[in-house]
Amino acid sequence: MAKKMANEEMDYYTLDNATTLEAATQDPVGFVRGMDRAIIDEIQRAPELLLAIKESVDTDQRPGRFLLTGSANLMTLPRVADSLAGRMEVVRLLPLAQSEIRAAGGSFLRDAFQNDAKAGEPIVGDDLMAAVLACGYPEALGRKTLSRRHDWYADYIQAIVQRDVRDVAQIEQIAQMPRLLRILAEHSGQLVNYSGIGAAIGMNHITTQKYVGIFESLFLARTVQPWFSNKLKRLTKTPKIHFLDSGLLASLRDLSLESLREDRGQFGALLETFVFGEILKLASGGQTRFEFSHFRDKQQNEVDIVIEDRKGRIVGIEIKAAASVSSSDFSGLRILAEASGERFVSGMVLYDHHKMIPFGERLSAVPISTLWR
Repeated sequence: MAKKMANEEMDYYTLDNATTLEAATQDPVGFVRGMDRAIIDEIQRAPELLLAIKESVDTDQRPGRFLLTGSANLMTLPRVADSLAGRMEVVRLLPLAQSEIRAAGGSFLRDAFQNDAKAGEPIVGDDLMAAVLACGYPEALGRKTLSRRHDWYADYIQAIVQRDVRDVAQIEQIAQMPRLLRILAEHSGQLVNYSGIGAAIGMNHITTQKYVGIFESLFLARTVQPWFSNKLKRLTKTPKIHFLDSGLLASLRDLSLESLREDRGQFGALLETFVFGEILKLASGGQTRFEFSHFRDKQQNEVDIVIEDRKGRIVGIEIKAAASVSSSDFSGLRILAEASGERFVSGMVLYDHHKMIPFGERLSAVPISTLWR
């Protein structure tokens, strides 16, 4: 996409090129000097350029002079001397959403905050599992078989460890990163226990937490903080960890359509990752900003995803990898609704079916297909 935007008026440079990278790191000011408009790809490889770009845009303040792309979150890089605060707008491009893949609408969040969810093209059973296994990386979707997708993911992880990790951090145990990522995959959708995660490979909780932060910087995973309320005293204060793409997660856990059919229990964590990622993608493309958290109390009542908008309004989402829903599936949502009071707009149990079923005031069982209406 960046290459297609390049033209006679906007030069394209990639720091994957060794000569270009050498020029950028050895003389950042000279590299930027004379650029009128430019696209610089993989900017995290030469964070030294940011000060030179800052000087350039302060001198010539026309907007859109530079398009900087990268595989890592610039704000977390240890070598960044300036954040370009006030001069840069950040757009996070997650893997493709189902609404994009299916050329459908993306009104789920708007409808949820109007308590007016509507089902999209129904996808259930094996078709839903296939969509979750494929998910949204364009390169992986271009491979028609699951085994070839798994090969792509394996190469992708190896490239990240060998190349991108070195750009974002100086770490001593880089050889352990692939193993840690696979162990982390077994905990996706669960409360984070850094001591337990790291123990399997001899890492203490401090090192494990640091390395998980690196995976977050590379947009592989995200920790989700717990929701809290002064009305509820006995709440879990531990964050959860989620991968951002269920296809990558399935590859790390070596899951296939056959294995999910044989053990439906494995589909739950995978589906929760899928839904969380889809909602993040929808949120990133809208005009409204949202905060995401999870809810759990000491009695194990929980809500997988709590979404709060800037007005303080709340939507709760519970995810169930089954074709039926019971009243007990709403226990966490009811507690969340009571604690939130008038701020609570709607609570949904997303499930593997095509029918919407009301379960009381502002509560309903909703097909997963509402995500791509």
